Amino acid sequence: MAVGKNKGLAKGGKKGVKKKVVDPFTRKDWYDVKAPVMFSVRNVGKTLVNRTQGTKIASEGLKGRVFEISLADLQNDEIAFRKFRLIAEEVQGRNVLTNFHGMDLTTDKLRSMVKKWQTLIEANVDVKTTDGYLLRMFCIGFTKKWATQVKKTCYAQHTQVKLIRKKMTETMIREVSSSDLKEVVNKLIPDSIGRDIEKACQGIYPLHDVMIRKVKVLKKPKI
Repeated sequence: MAVGKNKGLAKGGKKGVKKKVVDPFTRKDWYDVKAPVMFSVRNVGKTLVNRTQGTKIASEGLKGRVFEISLADLQNDEIAFRKFRLIAEEVQGRNVLTNFHGMDLTTDKLRSMVKKWQTLIEANVDVKTTDGYLLRMFCIGFTKKWATQVKKTCYAQHTQVKLIRKKMTETMIREVSSSDLKEVVNKLIPDSIGRDIEKACQGIYPLHDVMIRKVKVLKKPKI
C-alpha cells in the first residue's frame, strides 16, 4: 500500500463505528381527526405529523391531507357501503377539522350489483351548490322486470336509456343546485337522490339499485 494513502483504514478507521439510530416517531406529534357536523361520529381517527421546526410549521403539513373513511364508522351503521373522503382544512390545537371532499361506493358493492339479463345505465353531471362548491356526480342504475313480466331478460331500448339518463341528470342538477354542501351530504348519506331518480323513471322503465356512485369536489369557493 502506498505511503500516505487511506490513513483512516490503517488506524482502524470508521469501520466499527455505528451510526446513531434515532426513532423518527420522537419528532412527530399525534393529532385527532374531526369529521364535519353532518356525521353522527365526530372523532374518526388520529394522524401523525412532524413537529414544528424552524420555518416548517406542523399545521401546514396537515392541511390538504385527505382521509377516506367508511360511512359505517361515521354513522355507527354496520351495513353502510359508502366511503367518504374528508380533507383537512383547519388545525385547532390538537384537532384537525375536516370538510367533505368526495364519496365513493365500495368495490364489492359495485361488483355485486352488476348481473346478467339487465341493462346498466350511467350518467354524470357537473353541478354547483348554492355555497359555491363545484361537484361532479356519477349515477348508476339497473333495469328490472315489469310487475307482470314473464320474460327472463329486461333490456331497455336505446331511446329508453337516453330518457332515463336525461332524468338522472335533471334530478341530480335539481337536488344539488338548490342546496348547500351540508344539505348535499345529508342527501348522500341515505341516498335520497337515488330514490328520487328511481321514482322519476318508473314510467319509462322500472329500475332498481339506483345510486349516486361517486362524487368529486372539483372546485371550492374562495375564502
